[in-house]
Amino acid sequence: MKKGKSNKSVIITLLIMTLIVLGLITYLKIFKVEEYSTTEIPSQEISTIEDVVIPEASIPKSSPPKNSEPDISNKVFSLPPLDDSDEFLRKRISLLSKNQDLSVWITADDLLRRIVSYTDGLSRGVALDKIFPLSPPDGKFTTHIDGENIWLNAGNYERYDRTISAIVSLDPKMLAKIFHFSRPLLETAFAELGYNIRQMDGIILTALDQIIVTPVIYEPIMLTRESVTYKFADSNLERLKPIQKQLIRSGPTNTERIKNQAAAIKKYLLNPNEI
Repeated sequence: MKKGKSNKSVIITLLIMTLIVLGLITYLKIFKVEEYSTTEIPSQEISTIEDVVIPEASIPKSSPPKNSEPDISNKVFSLPPLDDSDEFLRKRISLLSKNQDLSVWITADDLLRRIVSYTDGLSRGVALDKIFPLSPPDGKFTTHIDGENIWLNAGNYERYDRTISAIVSLDPKMLAKIFHFSRPLLETAFAELGYNIRQMDGIILTALDQIIVTPVIYEPIMLTRESVTYKFADSNLERLKPIQKQLIRSGPTNTERIKNQAAAIKKYLLNPNEI
């Protein structure tokens, strides 16, 4: 991925959600937060299980406001260059949410490019935890052993509450509004990865769909263990994309919260006149 100093203004917010809807999901994975260089975004390889098909779609562009009087909420801000927008972006995001965890997430530099790369990964069902610096869930992963059976301990679910709360603290309608406003910056960042406009739209919508179609599991979940790695005993669950399995590990309530957030973002992206 290409190097860059800052990221786009308001646009970043959008990606934060989607990616972070939408994001975010990396949180659901147990990993250690690493230090990031202020001048280079770490690379991360994606294990290819099947041929990658780049999705294409078209997100409708928003229309100018119909009312003749100026609307302060639609005030036009000039967008800084892609390489000079980190600070501007952080200030805009702080207007959307005061969540402390979210404030920590956006301290990384080159936010827009990180978010674009993270969203690209989400569209393939993986969370690129080295690309975007999210915190690990609280506490340790635990299981319950009943005879020869290993079960996912329901007590694990609350470990993700704080992360999920940070994600859903971002208003879906405002994120979509920011997306439409900052679209030129997004197009530039995606172009750096070799994607055209229709591919950009397809990747964003597919990333959201990966979350939306994740099943909500209310029943106890049985696990199997290979060495130090736990897997779902149910082959249907184990075949899911990594990001979907991470969501399931956050519990049914948290999964529903994220699914609802992703669905709302998608709705407003595709229906800009409702914003």
